[in-house]
Amino acid sequence: MPYAYVPSLVLLTAALVLLALLLVRVYREVRRFQGVQQRVVRDVGDRSGLLKARVAGLRVAFAERRRT
Repeated sequence: MPYAYVPSLVLLTAALVLLALLLVRVYREVRRFQGVQQRVVRDVGDRSGLLKARVAGLRVAFAERRRT
């Protein structure tokens, strides 16, 4: 029985290959999620900047209206 360990080595190799494939897939999904997250942060920042500009414009308009 010198080859009794061969099935264990085959199973270990298969498990390591599956683990590597799973890690590659998870890494890709994490990178994709980070890209989406960056776009959302940028979009929210742009929208909040526009909202601040509108509020500032309204304050100026109200101030001018009060003066007249």
